[in-house]
Amino acid sequence: MIAGWGNLAVPGRERLSEQLERASAEAVLCRGLGRSYGDSSLPPAGHPEVLGTRLADRIVAFDQESGRIRAEAGLSLFELNRLFLRRGWFVPVTPGTQFVTLGGMVAADVHGKNHHVEGCFGSDHVLGLKMRLASGELVECGPEREPELFTATCGGMGLLGHVLEVEFELRRIPSPWIASESRRIGGIDQFLEALKDASARYPYVVGWIDCLSRGPSMGRGILDAGRWATAEEAAGRALPTTRRLTFPMMLPSWALGRPSVRAFNTAYYWKHAQQLRRGLRHPDSFFYPLDMILHWNRMYGRRGFTQYQCVIPAAAGAEGVRRFLELLSSKGGASFLAVIKDCGAESRGILSFPLPGISIALDIAVRDDTQALVDTLNEALITMGGRIYLAKDAFTRAAHFRAMEPRLERFLAARARFDPARRIRSAQSVRLLGDRP
Repeated sequence: MIAGWGNLAVPGRERLSEQLERASAEAVLCRGLGRSYGDSSLPPAGHPEVLGTRLADRIVAFDQESGRIRAEAGLSLFELNRLFLRRGWFVPVTPGTQFVTLGGMVAADVHGKNHHVEGCFGSDHVLGLKMRLASGELVECGPEREPELFTATCGGMGLLGHVLEVEFELRRIPSPWIASESRRIGGIDQFLEALKDASARYPYVVGWIDCLSRGPSMGRGILDAGRWATAEEAAGRALPTTRRLTFPMMLPSWALGRPSVRAFNTAYYWKHAQQLRRGLRHPDSFFYPLDMILHWNRMYGRRGFTQYQCVIPAAAGAEGVRRFLELLSSKGGASFLAVIKDCGAESRGILSFPLPGISIALDIAVRDDTQALVDTLNEALITMGGRIYLAKDAFTRAAHFRAMEPRLERFLAARARFDPARRIRSAQSVRLLGDRP
């Protein structure tokens, strides 16, 4: 059996290879560290093997003047940070985990806490890709070279071809510390205003909200904002290695019911004793708080969990966000501290997730009514013109996906050009795009 991060397993196996160029010739799908939550990195039922890329993690070239780097697709962000962070370099865009490969970052066109100023990793910052197409052909592509292939690959969930190498530029940073501001916010209307204010002052902004609170306190939570600390602020302070805990076992399914989630959310909100905190933060705790606990996905038990991440367009306004949270709460969608972010302009990736508006991400334990909950949320999202993030999805129906994604025909046209037989496919593409198993 093989599973994504949500522990939703399917029959299958992973074949690892250090030689992606050779091994990809017959592969139906590539998979990095398996941190996509749903079925995007899982094999279709009729072809139960995926090619694991994580052993192919060599740096091909690095220019220490410009920060330009070319590396194999299996290089992880964790290893990249280990090698470069203390030397004064960082990726232009990072997702909320560093246990992800460069190839996965391109496939999902990941965004981060700085989307409002830096966009997405693949479509806004990658300079070139080396790929193997379904035909077996090896090609180079980028924003100016085979742009249709490039824009369909960024956010295309690995369906246009196998990414072998990725080229982009690291950014110089003045110190390895984050100068941060953290504040407690009493409700969703205040939160949306605080997001807007913080986004105008800081490059990195994110919020954690209590999605089960009702009335005036609905959407209360903690807002985090930050920037790289100057050398003077860091004062030569060495960055320690992060010590991590390991979640020891699968919890029973009843452990994460609505009462326990409500109690946790309340405790987390009130533990932030001060209205406003400022100071230096370790980048691990700022960018990757969940990475501090290894195998934290075990807390959702053997039935697993899904993450429902959507973006509510700016045109829907605060009322749209409020209606979404009210609907979630009324349907019993218990989630530990939903994540909320402000998204900027849409990127060039044909299926890239963000668009101007508010992103909300919810971790939801799988129950008998999970499909019905996702259906309800998707129907509301469609009426507002929003969309879901494919890297997190496991339950969206094909009809709902088509209704929320006006760019789909353009993506399918690109796919028809580069893989007319749909030889490269996944469990997700079978579910959403009608690929053969």
